[in-house]
Amino acid sequence: MDFKKDLKPLYTASSEEAVLVTVPRLRFLMINGVGDPNTNPEFAAGVEALYTASYTLKFMLKKTQILDYAVPPLEGLWWMLMADFAPERRDDWYWTLMIPQPEQITRELLQAAVAATQKKKTLPALERLRLESYDEGLAVQILHVGSYADEAATMARLHGFIEAQGYHLCGKHHEIYLSDPRRTAPEKLKTILRQPISLEATK
Repeated sequence: MDFKKDLKPLYTASSEEAVLVTVPRLRFLMINGVGDPNTNPEFAAGVEALYTASYTLKFMLKKTQILDYAVPPLEGLWWMLMADFAPERRDDWYWTLMIPQPEQITRELLQAAVAATQKKKTLPALERLRLESYDEGLAVQILHVGSYADEAATMARLHGFIEAQGYHLCGKHHEIYLSDPRRTAPEKLKTILRQPISLEATK
């Protein structure tokens, strides 16, 4: 199983133009936080906990020959309270970091993975992980190539496309991180920017 291949339209996008996608209900391992991801240590701790648990779960299923699969990319939902999402106001950002999981992953398996990991290393953020379904539905996405700090222009193009097509923004700004920032130069980072939409304006 490979999420990026099996759900290819969700993990590919053009940097030239935005496209419509319909996102099915998927299961995710999630963790919440608030604040600037560059300065809040909870952000890095959340990323580490997500990947540690995801790979532990992968090897648990592989060992029992239930399923073998590739751990998919990190994703993030971003929003602000009582305001439209503003890329420049980092301290006011709320976020949910998440990694998709196969349907075979259960809460009981997650608890077992957390317990097994805690015997080897101390990761307090593991206790904040949760397994939850997310049904995004109709959305528009575009590929941003470059630094995360330079996403504003690409996001404006995304929102312009949505308005031109007669849709309204709904739900949370969504990012899918196709590149590893530890191994990729900032100007070459590839990130899918996705925005859920509807035909009616939300109140």
